[in-house]
Amino acid sequence: MHGKATQGQAGTSSRFGTKGPRVVIIGSGVSGILAGVKLLERGWRDFVVLEKAETLGGTWRDNVYPGVACDVPAHVYVYSFAPNPAWKTRYAKGPDIWRYYHDVAKRHGVLDHIEYGKNVVHAGFDGVRWTVQTADGSNYEADVVIGAPGRLRDPKMPDIPGMDSFAGPSFHTARWDTSVSIKGKRVCLIGAGSSGVQILSAVARDVAQITQFQRTPQWVMPVADEAVPWWKRLLFRLRPSVLRRTYRQMLDFSNERGALAFESKQARAARDKMCSDALLRIRDPELRAKLTPDYDVGCKRLVMSETWFEEVQRPNVSIVTEAIERIEPTGVRTKDGVLHECDVLIYATGFDAHAYIRPMRLTGEDGITLDQVWADLPLTYRSVSIPHMPNFFMLNGPSSPGGSASIIGIVETQWDYIAQLLDRIAADGVLIAPREESAKAWLETVRERARNSVWSTGGCQSWYLDHTGTPAYDAVSLPQLQASLAAPVMDDFEVRAISTQ
Repeated sequence: MHGKATQGQAGTSSRFGTKGPRVVIIGSGVSGILAGVKLLERGWRDFVVLEKAETLGGTWRDNVYPGVACDVPAHVYVYSFAPNPAWKTRYAKGPDIWRYYHDVAKRHGVLDHIEYGKNVVHAGFDGVRWTVQTADGSNYEADVVIGAPGRLRDPKMPDIPGMDSFAGPSFHTARWDTSVSIKGKRVCLIGAGSSGVQILSAVARDVAQITQFQRTPQWVMPVADEAVPWWKRLLFRLRPSVLRRTYRQMLDFSNERGALAFESKQARAARDKMCSDALLRIRDPELRAKLTPDYDVGCKRLVMSETWFEEVQRPNVSIVTEAIERIEPTGVRTKDGVLHECDVLIYATGFDAHAYIRPMRLTGEDGITLDQVWADLPLTYRSVSIPHMPNFFMLNGPSSPGGSASIIGIVETQWDYIAQLLDRIAADGVLIAPREESAKAWLETVRERARNSVWSTGGCQSWYLDHTGTPAYDAVSLPQLQASLAAPVMDDFEVRAISTQ
């Protein structure tokens, strides 16, 4: 039980039979689909994916607002085993991304393992296996549980007096009401982050008036979202080797840029100048002042847009920086006494990015609960496992990297690490959980590293920070993550045989 886990795909013990351990995957977004594909690749067919909604897709199912798109180049925002020749633009639009992940799940057979309308409320460990309970009363037994619910899952609504009093349609961007037309309407848009910028850029020319309420300005990186020409899409389809080479080149560039974001003063200075110079496109000095952040570039997640700089200057666009006092039936009243009237009210106020697998309850060995383990901070070991929770693993869990790397590369790297632990579980019929002291030591290393990052020193409040004001993400690039997760050090885990009682 010492040293490193063995590499490669292990056979299954007699305890599990030829199908492998019984696995429950929670969530059918990017991470859940990946887990399903990888289990099928290793011949583990005895698994189920529990999805609370009525279709798969996670973030890209829930976010259907106008202008929704990914801020990572499309040809990199794919699984490494499934490059996509069909992207039509450099930065893929939300519906195209959802279609890609649905097609991957279908092509690899994951759809057959998904059960919809299954909202997981509790997972409990009895000393041998897990029982996963859903809100409809269903129970699922599992030898291994993979938590993949996603971070951008639960909309974060503001606490503003009178929110229920608004007479017209009102909704969060992640719960966009597609039955409501905003064309020719007066729109109040609360929030100026990524979704707020995307919506304003997409609808400003179609609405009568849009008033955006901005608490903190964002640094916006001008990016050209050029179309991928038809001949290149055809070439990618006919010559997969060209597509794979393009993917690798773009990934290497993205990884290098991500590493420079943490390590190179020159790269950061060039990025800062690009963002600052772009603001000079705002002709009105008063408006430009409103839109100029007073914190370092990268302290909050960079917003990507090429069209925002022009759209925000339209005569029917207003940027309001006064604090909101309350919502009234006909609009939003700010603390200077002004009532900003509107027909539709939209909340672009982000997500509870620190909920992780909660509000699901988790009860591990000896009745120890997740709330107990996470009483002070979300304690994990390398973001993928939790002390006292044997054979429970996570993708994109607490303290995963953020800011510079594509989520796809992160979760693929984490999966490769988890897979080595699964090999050990299957081969030897064991329970594996990280030692609490190992998790605490690793978390302190992450927090110490992040204290020197721009998230901590950049002079802003953001969802990169936890309730203590310390970054909740690991300040490493994807290549650094890959090196650190190359192989598990088994001395950091408690490993014991599964009881036959």
